[in-house]
Amino acid sequence: MDVSDAKLLQDIRPSELGERLRAARLARGWTQTELAGDLVSVGYVSRLESGQRRPNAEVLESLAQRLDLPVDHLLRGTTAREQDEIRLALDFAELSLENGDHVEAEVGARSARDRARAVSRADLVDRAQYLVARALEAQGSVDDAILELEPLVGPVSAIPCGKPGNVGPRDTSGEAAGRGIAIPRVRAAIALSRCYRISGDLNLAVTRGESVLDDLAGTPLESADEAVQLAVTVAAAYYERGDTGQAVRTCRKAIAQAEQLGTPKARASAYWNASIMESERGSVAEAIPLAERALALLAEGSDGRNLARLRTVLADMQLQLDPPEVAEAQRQLEQAAEELRDSSAGAADLARNDLGLARVKLLAGDVEGALVLSTSVHQAMLELSPIAAADAKALQGQAAAAYGRSEEAGQAYREAVMLLTGVGADRDAASLWFELAGLLESVGDLDSARVAYRSAAASTGLRGRPVAIPSRVS
Repeated sequence: MDVSDAKLLQDIRPSELGERLRAARLARGWTQTELAGDLVSVGYVSRLESGQRRPNAEVLESLAQRLDLPVDHLLRGTTAREQDEIRLALDFAELSLENGDHVEAEVGARSARDRARAVSRADLVDRAQYLVARALEAQGSVDDAILELEPLVGPVSAIPCGKPGNVGPRDTSGEAAGRGIAIPRVRAAIALSRCYRISGDLNLAVTRGESVLDDLAGTPLESADEAVQLAVTVAAAYYERGDTGQAVRTCRKAIAQAEQLGTPKARASAYWNASIMESERGSVAEAIPLAERALALLAEGSDGRNLARLRTVLADMQLQLDPPEVAEAQRQLEQAAEELRDSSAGAADLARNDLGLARVKLLAGDVEGALVLSTSVHQAMLELSPIAAADAKALQGQAAAAYGRSEEAGQAYREAVMLLTGVGADRDAASLWFELAGLLESVGDLDSARVAYRSAAASTGLRGRPVAIPSRVS
């Protein structure tokens, strides 16, 4: 302890120092016994916190070290101005994220997190870490985002706020009594389940989301917007995993809950996911009104990224109609492209929209435009998403076929097959396998088409039964 700190220790009111010591202990979730350890007696800690005693320099330094705090924090405290500066930095990072400046958002959130840790404000640390994760996800670093989100969600059994190891006061607004569940944890769980789904780990996407939903059951937060969003996120993972019945039941329950809430955000999430499931089941005509309803609800808010993503989904459905609504799909995709550029959308969202525009161009007769755009998507998605890259390569083949270049088309289809080979059981992969099988048949490559059909079946979990070959009857 330097001279200035030693003088401050003599001048500070014991009651003020005691309040800071007590706040630091409670932020850790410790009892007075845990803080005392083998350093001092519990009674001595009690007298320090009540302002009845002033510690000497050696004791104060030992207690600060035990709390993993600088002595300066106990002597001078955290100023309101410093906390406001950290909040402002986080607000700016969030704004950067929404504006599409993902790298800037990550740098700003990391810097704010370091400052929040230095002053033991765990609520601000958590918010910063969530923003870091969102920025990483937007940059395509999904695995890194998962590593940031896992500690925020905690183990399968919820960690009550205030257990030893936590630092700083946490925002427990809306916290479920006795469970340590707060809105920030639910938001982190939504992002975590989504990231696991993007990475292809559908089992973890389900189990991590379900664990938080179980903790929310029977609490006031069960009817919050975020709870509905988490439920439909889990429903999407169920559906991609092939658990269609459970997905539909989860989504219907979320819709009923959202209607009771009456808030646009929750209702939009429920309708959106319901529309996707109806579309995947082949009921595109029933899916489109649900998607349009979700779109109208999202348009009331300021979530540009999700609004744009929904437009892309709606456009894809419109292209599946017979006949396809090409002009309306193009309008939705072009508007989505503008919204994506001004939002926190990641590379995958941009690629999905560009691929939709490439399909529109192909259907509208602009074969060269479709070829150029699908080639760009293929190159952008090679490392990030094999399914998207394969989808783009298949579209390149269709453009080549439209030019009458059958050999080139077949080569593109076979390259798409190679890209899909490393993808596990996945509904999107299965759908693309079936599409590729038909495309390969169209260019006369029947052997490759049979391989694609078998791969499609395997992606949906289907397996052939062993064939019993009877012995020859003599």
